[in-house]
Amino acid sequence: MNFKDLILISLRAIASNGLRSLLTTLGIIIGVSSVIILMSVGQGAVKGVIDELNALGTNLIFIEPGSSDESGQKGAAGSAITLTREDGEAIIEAQIPDVVYVTSMIDFGAQAITPSNNVGVQVVGTESMYSIMRGLNLSEGRFIDEDDVEKKALNMVLGHTISEQLFPEDSPVGKNVRLSIAGGRIIFNFRVVGVTSERGAGVGVDDDNAVFIPVSTLQARISFIKNPTGETNVNNIIIQTAEGADELEIKESISQVLLDKHKVTSPDFIIESQKDLIGAAGEIANILSLLLGGIAGISLAVGGIGVMNIMLVSVTERTREIGIRRAVGATKGDIIKQFVWEALTLSSMGGIIGIILGMIISFSLDGRFTFDEFTVRTVIQPWSILIAFAVSFGIGLVSGVYPAFRASRLDPILALRNE
Repeated sequence: MNFKDLILISLRAIASNGLRSLLTTLGIIIGVSSVIILMSVGQGAVKGVIDELNALGTNLIFIEPGSSDESGQKGAAGSAITLTREDGEAIIEAQIPDVVYVTSMIDFGAQAITPSNNVGVQVVGTESMYSIMRGLNLSEGRFIDEDDVEKKALNMVLGHTISEQLFPEDSPVGKNVRLSIAGGRIIFNFRVVGVTSERGAGVGVDDDNAVFIPVSTLQARISFIKNPTGETNVNNIIIQTAEGADELEIKESISQVLLDKHKVTSPDFIIESQKDLIGAAGEIANILSLLLGGIAGISLAVGGIGVMNIMLVSVTERTREIGIRRAVGATKGDIIKQFVWEALTLSSMGGIIGIILGMIISFSLDGRFTFDEFTVRTVIQPWSILIAFAVSFGIGLVSGVYPAFRASRLDPILALRNE
């Protein structure tokens, strides 16, 4: 039998039991569509994480405090107070090649108060380069500048959401906001000089729900943020490098500057580049995506068992047909090919329908649902479609081989006598 004959015979056999064939392929359809949907959700998560990390800025290197080591018990990363604003100044003074900007920042929670509103905020004490490095745009006014930092000014920039909550009807620029720190034990009055444009939640600082003030203002007025040597403790030092710079070499140079300044032999700080974070997040999200696809693949395996079961039933029902084919000259190979192709046609049709259904559902889910501030995004990768179809085709092949082999071994005379 040629290829055309095999396809026609397979289609006739499938059409002769239409409802049974549909129910058989339903497992394949659900399995393939589930693989595509769940893998598209996983890939959407990958893209979402990478987009959020890219939204932090470009070509960034982050320095954080290392882990504490108290009473012989090692704390979590970032639990030590080992990073200061003066460390950032030391990096600037080192004039490391391809280091463009350096800024320090400290963040903590506080209450922002106006005569009519009271809102919990994240306070970010930083420097003028922060807005450039993070790509912040302003809808009103200006960001903190060098003059603010130098004069330790009581000037403040409001995040978009905080601005709407504190001043729902008026422009906040030029108005005063009282900042209550440490449960009201420390209170400062700030003048609003700018409002950031809406940005959306991202990794790290949520700029829309933050207020920005000069780090030097905190340094001059709050004694507990200083270490015993009088230097200002900070949560992060952010560095922006030139395009195409050798980040590994820059990180090694920064590490040496900080080791010398801290007078230690092993780092008490953590240095990570934006590319490191994107790579790590991408790997985790890809593993999640494959895990989701694997879970959906279980339904494909169940669908394959259904195909094999129906093919075995088909062999039993068509014993006389097999005997007639053998009597008129069909070889064992012809019988095997007939039933294998029937199983392949059945699973391939289910795979094609599953791909179409999975793509439709994936497109309809994209950006439509939000759970706990997480918006479901979907990204359909061509390779996920190929994998889903290849698996369904392979399942059809495996499911058809045993029934086909069993059919080929039927004795023609006994098969003809079968009623």
